[in-house]
Amino acid sequence: MVLSLLFLGLVVLPFTLIGLPVQLLILWANLPGWRVLPLVFFKLLAFGLGLRVKVAGKPVRNGPVLLVANHIGWLDIVAVASQFPVSFVAKSEIARWPLVGFMARLQKTIFVDRKRRTDTGRTAREMSARIAEGTSVLLFAEGTSDIGTHVLPFRSALMGAASAAMAEGADKLVMIQPLAIAYTAISGLPLSRNERRQVAWIGDMGIEDNLGAILSSGPKDVTLAFGAPLPADGDRKATARAAETRVRQMLNALNRGQPLPSARTLV
Repeated sequence: MVLSLLFLGLVVLPFTLIGLPVQLLILWANLPGWRVLPLVFFKLLAFGLGLRVKVAGKPVRNGPVLLVANHIGWLDIVAVASQFPVSFVAKSEIARWPLVGFMARLQKTIFVDRKRRTDTGRTAREMSARIAEGTSVLLFAEGTSDIGTHVLPFRSALMGAASAAMAEGADKLVMIQPLAIAYTAISGLPLSRNERRQVAWIGDMGIEDNLGAILSSGPKDVTLAFGAPLPADGDRKATARAAETRVRQMLNALNRGQPLPSARTLV
């Protein structure tokens, strides 16, 4: 923990203090390259938190895409953002968290109030506009977090944003890509169910408790597994079920230390 705290204090914090005003200027002036500083920041943060991120599969890189993933905890955001410049869809409570909410805004996070059904339409429009302009958007489609041993049913309400993005004038066919996030080992040893509490956000756990558990654990191996993309021009409920099935199959394989299923065996 001591080494992690030293790295966070002596490297990540100074980078943040220097980078914040630069990123604010980039966003204010609507300059290109707003993704660069967040990508570097999250790479440094991932290292400081002991994340060892592995990418499996072929992420969509050359076109508009809505990523739909399972959700285990806020470490998911660090893991994904350390590898890919994406905009996240996050619960509105995060916007009020000290520093975290501010950093999320600098990465153009889209906030949704899941307690208000009327907010779904506004969120979907913002997502579709972001996708149409070519920015990858990541949706934690379960609508909540889980311990990481299984996948909860995917909610389809916001997945319609991908098809709406085509109506917004996206240059290419918008794709929906399943993404499985799996924490597979700590200090090189497979995770037991109890050890998953060191990475997962469970129940009413406070951010202080969660951060303490993360910092006190050893290096954490996490795999980001990308499934075959699905076209966004179909029925959103059917697409949600298909994406959920693919994420579940990939997560089960990763948790069991098995090879990922091929595109032919994903149903």
